Amino acid sequence: MRRIAVGIAALALAFGPASAQTNSTTEQAGAAGTTSVAPANAAEGDWVLAPKDYANTRFSALSQITPQNVKDLKVVWTFSTGVNRGQEAAPIIAEQTMFVVTPYPNILYALDLTKPGAPLKWKYEPKPSSAAQGVACCDVVNRGAAYDQGRVFINTLDNHTVAVDAKTGKELWKVKLGDINEGQTITMAPMVVKGLVLVGNSGGEFGVRGWIQALDEATGTVKWKAYNTGPDSEVLIGPDFKPFYKQDQGKDLGVSSWPPEAWKIGGGTVWGWISYDPELDLIYHGTANPGPWNSDQRPGDNKWTSGVFARNPETGQARWFYQWSPHDVFDYDGINENVLVDLEIDGKMRKVLLRPERNGYLYVMDRVTGEVLSATPFAPITSSTGVDLKTGRLIEVDEKKPVVGKVVRDICPAAPGAKDWNPSAWSPLTKLLYIPHSNLCMDWESV
Repeated sequence: MRRIAVGIAALALAFGPASAQTNSTTEQAGAAGTTSVAPANAAEGDWVLAPKDYANTRFSALSQITPQNVKDLKVVWTFSTGVNRGQEAAPIIAEQTMFVVTPYPNILYALDLTKPGAPLKWKYEPKPSSAAQGVACCDVVNRGAAYDQGRVFINTLDNHTVAVDAKTGKELWKVKLGDINEGQTITMAPMVVKGLVLVGNSGGEFGVRGWIQALDEATGTVKWKAYNTGPDSEVLIGPDFKPFYKQDQGKDLGVSSWPPEAWKIGGGTVWGWISYDPELDLIYHGTANPGPWNSDQRPGDNKWTSGVFARNPETGQARWFYQWSPHDVFDYDGINENVLVDLEIDGKMRKVLLRPERNGYLYVMDRVTGEVLSATPFAPITSSTGVDLKTGRLIEVDEKKPVVGKVVRDICPAAPGAKDWNPSAWSPLTKLLYIPHSNLCMDWESV
């Protein structure tokens, strides 16, 4: 079998070097249509966070490449990472440098964009434990780095978050946040908000308890940690928590919606994308599937898994929660990106959250309150018939639910979802959301 090392390639227009030219119409449309606020001191040509901006739009206002000249793009240089596993991390760009983090062993490369061929400036090798490879559920991937204030932040498969000097590649701090011996890994891209590095864990398939933590970006000190299952005190649910729907209101639902003690191994990890609204001062993050997969072993809604939290970034205190798939029976998860957009709805501007969810529906939600405004299918669905907008609950098809010892056929979407982790993008010019979706169905037998 041929082994192929994954790399990156740069393309340039044949008529000249790249530039940071922007289009004034683009800038105006971006200001009017979204909350795509970039971190402070980030130039338009920079890409300092995995999702480009706090709103997770992944939109660039650079305008040198057009429909007319795109045919003239040519490869000008390539770079091999030397790692032949899934490359889910897009490069980030800051200080005229491209930073690329690889799958395990999570090497961080810095390439000099001011010189022909983008030569290597430095590389940082965190040397994660080799045993972490046996704990990762779904390849030994990494979904990216983040840059802020002269530092590059990455996560390693063996549960460390690291800060590296962007100019020299020197390790500034390294903090262990989880334990591979408990089934935990970290694969997500960190998000930096208000001087805090936000990180979540992976491993819902292995009986872990999901969490999100905030670290001081200068020192690595943990400022808060919020679990996504268990009692309110550990989920950081307090007086500010005001969910829109009745089923999410009540005390210690992260315990009572599970069989006794099951929440301690209930999953609900945070391995996807995080958004931030500076005006509301709220972060938005998804929570992954409950465990174990066999749903008969965990009757109840299994809160707070397969949903989305709005939290205060400085304290971690929850503001609201919504569950995409209560008692998730198909591993539909809930970690996809939340795209923050301001849209006119019924003649009124609304602060909304766009969510292409793995269960097959594109949700438009009020991101202030957590109310579902609409839920529209974007792929074939047989596992449900819609979302009840009065109650917020998914309307499930009983015939498609797993049964122990029986093969249930033609369940759509399949377990990877109508859209997996690979992110969508929003354009303020077209007012369209571009979704990399999958038309997949499955047969399922619980054992």
